[in-house]
Amino acid sequence: MDRRAFLFLTAASILQPDGAVPPAGSPDTPGGADPQTAAFQAWARDFTIRAIAAGWPAELVTEQMAGLTVNPKVVELDTRQPEFVKSTGDYVRQAVTEERAATGRRKRAQVSQLPDIEARYGVPSEILTAIWAQESAFGAIQGDLDVIRSLASLAFDGRRRDWAETQILAAFRMIQEGDATRGQLRGSWAGAMGQTQLIPEAFLTTAVDGDGDGRRDIWDSPADALASAANLMAKDGWRRGETWAREVILPAGFDYGVAEGPRHTPGEWAALGVRRADGLPFGELDQDTPCQLILPAGAAGPAFLIFPNHMVIRRYNNSTAYALSVGLLADRIAGMGPLTAAWPVEPPMSMDDRAGAQKALLALGYDPGVVDGVIGVNTRVALRAWQKARGLPADGHLTQGLSQQLRAEAAALLPAASTPATADGPPGPAGVAPPPAGAATPH
Repeated sequence: MDRRAFLFLTAASILQPDGAVPPAGSPDTPGGADPQTAAFQAWARDFTIRAIAAGWPAELVTEQMAGLTVNPKVVELDTRQPEFVKSTGDYVRQAVTEERAATGRRKRAQVSQLPDIEARYGVPSEILTAIWAQESAFGAIQGDLDVIRSLASLAFDGRRRDWAETQILAAFRMIQEGDATRGQLRGSWAGAMGQTQLIPEAFLTTAVDGDGDGRRDIWDSPADALASAANLMAKDGWRRGETWAREVILPAGFDYGVAEGPRHTPGEWAALGVRRADGLPFGELDQDTPCQLILPAGAAGPAFLIFPNHMVIRRYNNSTAYALSVGLLADRIAGMGPLTAAWPVEPPMSMDDRAGAQKALLALGYDPGVVDGVIGVNTRVALRAWQKARGLPADGHLTQGLSQQLRAEAAALLPAASTPATADGPPGPAGVAPPPAGAATPH
């Protein structure tokens, strides 16, 4: 039998009868027949052939791919834009509470290895404890989906195929090297695992033995999970001895348009009237570090100077709200008090609010990038320009009220811009027409 025929027959062996799928009642088994089965099996055959051709053991690949079916819930979660998005303030208020900080202090004290982990990697124990809280509620909620099935579903869907296939191969390596059994590979819909939610590739490159038992067990050993997170953050550039961010007070008449803009040292910000909310001086290592101003809830909410370590937290989970929650919870665990400024109470922003505002900005001549309902940096830059042109505080923070104002202003231009020529007279007055479909530039 030639190699091509062998590979085809090996790949075909993954097509098992229905009884080979995960048993009914498992948390990631979809109900009813899956209409995507044929297409999924075609991807699985192709992936199996490619993996074996690349040198992966045929027995390992076919055993791990056997009986897989697509998990529609995973595909839905990956592609679905949330209809409503809670504000940064709501997210942080729920994540950073005194009760959670007290729990964090107790949990931190129970991990005897944490002082050694902090000394080795330079990441403060309170930061690691806050990540532990955010990622798995201190190990209580780690996810119960079959990681390989979740990753296979993402690869089949195609949006993140290369990334997902790389993670599947990393999971194969974990099994091959004895780091975990297939049954232990349980996690989130996106394939993150353990108490600090590492993806398979991150496990292979950064997981470490934190409790000295010779194993890297991020599922059942808090010390291993926390040490692995510390190693990951150290590799991502955590700067030992420096802070992550500090709340600041802005002077009257301050130009909010500099938010997310230039980086200055704390002393240079002080010359502009920016001062720490708690009145304390910046640490010795922070004094000469360029930092950036952010206004995550606009001019009405807390202001922060963020330092390079803030972006390391963002690399763990690319969300400003997540990074703020981790940092502020860590501060509370370390004994600091609450913020000086209160988070404004804001209703959740609907997809219509967000995408409608982006479309309106385009129509008014301000490019927010892709009209996708995701309020990223490009949208905030466009919004600041629009706010400044209208004499509003240029904080770049989209609210429900501003979305309505933007859409009303854009709508007022449409009748004039779209009035057709008639036999009785010329076109209506000139206006600014919306760009044609597809004119939006990418982020």
